[in-house]
Amino acid sequence: MKFRVFAAFVAPSLLLMLLFIAAPLVSVLWQSFHVTQVEFETVETEVCTPGFITQTCQTETRTRPVLDEDGKMVSTTSFVGLGSYRKLLEPDRFVRALGDLNWRGVMVIDFWKALRFTLAFTLFTLPLVVGMGLLIALAVNSAAKSIRGQIIFVSLLPFIITPVIGAISIRWLFVGDGILTALLEWILETDIAVLANPWSLEFLMMFYRVWHVAPFAFVVFYAGLQTVNNDAIESAVIDGASRFERLRYVVIPHIMPLIVFVALIHLMDAYRAFEEIIGFSSQAHLISLQWLTYDLLTPDDSGNRAISRASASAMLTMIGIVVILVPLLGKTWRDHKAGSI
Repeated sequence: MKFRVFAAFVAPSLLLMLLFIAAPLVSVLWQSFHVTQVEFETVETEVCTPGFITQTCQTETRTRPVLDEDGKMVSTTSFVGLGSYRKLLEPDRFVRALGDLNWRGVMVIDFWKALRFTLAFTLFTLPLVVGMGLLIALAVNSAAKSIRGQIIFVSLLPFIITPVIGAISIRWLFVGDGILTALLEWILETDIAVLANPWSLEFLMMFYRVWHVAPFAFVVFYAGLQTVNNDAIESAVIDGASRFERLRYVVIPHIMPLIVFVALIHLMDAYRAFEEIIGFSSQAHLISLQWLTYDLLTPDDSGNRAISRASASAMLTMIGIVVILVPLLGKTWRDHKAGSI
């Protein structure tokens, strides 16, 4: 292919990537090292109140934002270096709590609390999503062709539902006197507050993620199973290989690139968990890194937003995604190099 033809195809994609990925990323990086603050001035004003015969006046000192000629608030931007990262990570407080083996002291720091949940949520749900998706794909692949279409349709329903709606629906089953909560209370003959305990709430959030994402893994794996070489399967059967051995030595190596692909997608998506926090209203017990960034961008009572700390949180989230993807990307690269030899 000539370079001009190649450039004509690639240029639109590169342009869009520069506009919607590179430029925002550079902007967030710049904002994480700078703080923009509204300028305030102190003024003295005389306040008078009606009184008998004469008014009562007194001088008060007030602080108000500085306005420009157009009536807009004046703000200044200053370079703070790693100051926003230090405020977010609170390293002194973290090291002190860690040195005292005070886990609760670590968990009261928002960033480390969010990081703990994000890592646990991502790493615990990964094998469950891959395993459940593979089991469903194997079951459907072994089912009669006349009912495969119906099974595939039912299996895809959780993936079709909007994430927030699905999370809220599952929450309603357990919140207060939800159907499942009432059933458990009737069986155990005791009052249960499922959503009041952090561990049970975290379990439900992980269950929801697996329930929602496993159908995507199932579709990918089911498509991969259609390409398995039947001759290799028949040879394994003739050699006396059991069903498990055929799965381990023939099927899984064949669809391993798809397993890596599903794992990459899940890691990137689960590490940015946000819908579960909103749907289950878990902010009092559990928060994620993505939700922490959102919370920092939410205006406080005075209308200010911690944009610098939010940008630092976003950059650390992106770095975390890259770190957890390195092993899988390394495996993909090694497989590519081995296949090209």
